[in-house]
Amino acid sequence: MKKRMAKLLTVLLVSASCLAGCGGQTQETAQTAETGATEDTAESTEDAAAAEDTESAESEEDADQAAADNVAALIDAIYVQQRTDETDAQCEEAKAAWDALTDAQKELVSGENADPDYFGRDTGDASLDDPRNQDEIGENELLVVSFGTSFNDSRVEDIKAIEDALQEAFPDWSVRRAFTAQIIINHVQARDGEYIDNMDQALERAVANGVQNLVIQPTHLMHGAEYDEMVEAVEAYQDQFASIAIAEPLLGDVGSDATVINADKQAVAEALTAQAVSEAGYDSAEAAAEDGTAFVFLGHGTSHTANVSYSQMQTQMAELGYDNAFIGTVEGEPEGTDCESVIAAVADAGYTKVVLRPLMVVAGDHANNDMAGEDAESWLSMFNASGNFESVDAQVEGLGRIEAIQQIYVDHSAAVIGE
Repeated sequence: MKKRMAKLLTVLLVSASCLAGCGGQTQETAQTAETGATEDTAESTEDAAAAEDTESAESEEDADQAAADNVAALIDAIYVQQRTDETDAQCEEAKAAWDALTDAQKELVSGENADPDYFGRDTGDASLDDPRNQDEIGENELLVVSFGTSFNDSRVEDIKAIEDALQEAFPDWSVRRAFTAQIIINHVQARDGEYIDNMDQALERAVANGVQNLVIQPTHLMHGAEYDEMVEAVEAYQDQFASIAIAEPLLGDVGSDATVINADKQAVAEALTAQAVSEAGYDSAEAAAEDGTAFVFLGHGTSHTANVSYSQMQTQMAELGYDNAFIGTVEGEPEGTDCESVIAAVADAGYTKVVLRPLMVVAGDHANNDMAGEDAESWLSMFNASGNFESVDAQVEGLGRIEAIQQIYVDHSAAVIGE
């Protein structure tokens, strides 16, 4: 009996001990589970917040890019050579959309022809220009036709300077303006609110104003593709005026081959070289040559048969004794006027210093970017990268601002006006 009671007591004690132990473990497990759940919830909340922030940031980036892409598309829509009934509204829409962008969004603008510089680049004060699109012309009009430029300072200093010189020389004639590049007209209109006539608009303005005698003075360098397009546009209006005449472009007649030069080419070569030499701080081209300095005059270049004009200018430089003057072209036409060829020619001639200057009426996009730009493919960069020269400088000035060049245009207009 005593043994059975002892065994029972032992069982009860063990059971009680087990129950106490199991209860403690259950409580501890519950606490651990609760803590784990809390931590999981916190981590889940943090992950959700991070995901929400990421999604929000991505959404904002998408919105920024969408706004920039919209502006790029609007710019591409007006970067065209054909004017339509929608052009004015498209120009206004593109500018309004650009103005609505943040600075960060503006940096994202990129399209086939669009970039932040389209509206954002400072090219000078457009208000200093005169679009010369006034009515009340009178019977005699002198229409000055240029390719055009969106660089405001260059438009004033080069194109307007020629127009002003012509107006001063012919006070009895109303000087008006036309650009042949609708792309440029749209750019200036959209960015600056300046309205410049294209050829058809200018000719229609002349007809509407009762002009009887119309003289066209192109500021083009030569009888090239742009000149031909201008002549074609004028031919459609031949019966609208009592008289119509087209004056010579800057370099005059093209000539048959590279050896043919004329008085116009001589006058341009002398005026251009004199200005470049003076700007570089020399008394003469000979003094510059003795100091090891060569001048590279950069034209646009063309596949038109008029490209021989560039070779003729090289011939003219040699005839004048400007052995340190070299002619190059952005397009590398005619052959041998590309950047690499000109670098080799200047280096082979032993010159150690180089001055680049446009052989262009206007110091616009080609002069600022292709010639003197920071891009690795600009002439300035490539000349420096060649390692052949101690110094390479650029004079970003168009021909139009040189008084002697302006006088050539005056003489060409006088030849057809009869004064």
